[in-house]
Amino acid sequence: MASEASSPRFFVLQEGPLWSRYDADVEKAEPANRGSGSRCLQCGGVIGMKRWLPPYRVELVLQGEEFGDFIEALGDDLLVSERFANAFREEGLTGLEGFHPVEVLRVSRKRRGPKPSHVPPYLAVTACFGRGAVDLARSRVRVAAPPTCEECRYTDVEAVHGYTLESGTWGGEDIFRPRGFSGRVLVSERFERFVARHGFTNLLLTPTEEYVWDPLAPQPLSTSQEGSK
Repeated sequence: MASEASSPRFFVLQEGPLWSRYDADVEKAEPANRGSGSRCLQCGGVIGMKRWLPPYRVELVLQGEEFGDFIEALGDDLLVSERFANAFREEGLTGLEGFHPVEVLRVSRKRRGPKPSHVPPYLAVTACFGRGAVDLARSRVRVAAPPTCEECRYTDVEAVHGYTLESGTWGGEDIFRPRGFSGRVLVSERFERFVARHGFTNLLLTPTEEYVWDPLAPQPLSTSQEGSK
């Protein structure tokens, strides 16, 4: 499944590992208003979780030592620090939507230790649905059935042991959800360099060809590298 040397590389974006320095959870404060999920414009099928609507209020639970620049919330929602958001927009990266200021109502700890001295201002964002499509013929992906819609490529993915995108389908976004595997967020090489250059914390970037997700495996492999320690 090796890609051509000239082909762009992509990385699966996830938050840092459990029990890391920046391990934290987000709980949306009730009542958490939710809109409808995104639908494919061609087949009408649901391709995304229900959207988070204002007010954007959360409670943060710190399990590590301090808060990082990136936290995954429930559904398709992500929290990014204000410094991350500012740099993302100033440098012209693409693919994030929203940038809604988040009100933190409460901060607590799961483990013993002092409360954090600093909670960075967070913004709620979502990754766009991109044009890049998973190349099932050149990927190690097990699906329940072949996709029936050429546009969204939606199908139930049962296991992944490395994958790639169809040549020529990527629309140039720096962060996006790919067609055929919209449950995972991908980022570009430019995004990887952006994270390393600024030292943003609590992001794991795994090359798609090395990404492993297999719920039925006794011990899923892990080849992730944290974008910034």
